Amino acid sequence: MIDLTNRVAIVTGAGAGLGRSYALALAERGAKVVVNDLGAQVDGAGSDSARANAVADEISALGGTAVPEHSSVATPEGGEAIVKRALDAFGQVDILVNNAGNIELSSFPKLDVRAMARVLDVHLGGAFYVTQPAYRAMLPRRCGSIIFTVSGVATFGNLGASVYGAAKGGIIGLFNVLKLEAARHGIRVNAVAPMAQTRLAADVDLEEYKAATRRSISPDLIAPAVVYLASVECELTGEIWSVGSGSVARLFVGRTAGYFKHPDEEGPLTPEEIAEHVAEIQDVNGFDIPETWPEEWTMVLERLRTDS
Repeated sequence: MIDLTNRVAIVTGAGAGLGRSYALALAERGAKVVVNDLGAQVDGAGSDSARANAVADEISALGGTAVPEHSSVATPEGGEAIVKRALDAFGQVDILVNNAGNIELSSFPKLDVRAMARVLDVHLGGAFYVTQPAYRAMLPRRCGSIIFTVSGVATFGNLGASVYGAAKGGIIGLFNVLKLEAARHGIRVNAVAPMAQTRLAADVDLEEYKAATRRSISPDLIAPAVVYLASVECELTGEIWSVGSGSVARLFVGRTAGYFKHPDEEGPLTPEEIAEHVAEIQDVNGFDIPETWPEEWTMVLERLRTDS
């Protein structure tokens, strides 16, 4: 049985939706939880301390241990304050779930650049500003679990969500680098791409899900995966899981075998040759999954050696 007793978790954006589900699930397994939530509206405006307070009180009423925290993730000072709250209250940080978010939906030509800044500040900025001090707190103990929240909007796309997709794509880039650095220090870094009906998804067209029950798109169905990834029983690092409606699946970036022409022995590629081999380039049979960018380059260099 997964037991998080004596472990300290920070959950950002934990006043409602996914974050609330994560905080409750982590506390149920024994974790001491810092419930962070600015209490902002869906677009990030305003603040209300009642939201974080209510979830912390709910955890306490159920016999768990939690403290509320009301800072914004969108500033370095806010990130430092969130981690300091955990250290002051519980003395350590073992688990960080970067969940705080906002959303601005608009077709690309009509997108307000101020909206772009707001979304990037909360998602990408927030992921950096909270993770850096939490990571520093984990380093001396050489253990910990950091969980980012990404999205299928970044990996697969969605109409009207260009800035949201860009923000989540930026988090994927941060995740891919930090997973390598953190592994050297015993800290695991993973990510979830949730599929659930939340405040942020309220304006998203879910026509295809109308046949589903409300329970099948509940945020509570994401929480078990987060609990597992946070636990010492999980040895995985560097993974992105798509989670929702009873499904847990690995998301990965692959590289097709593609078309290869040795530049020294056969001459450089021409645009016409590329046009002739598009089907081969696009063929997903026999793909590779590089763990790092240097590993991808090594795969190419290996073909230079084997084809020479």
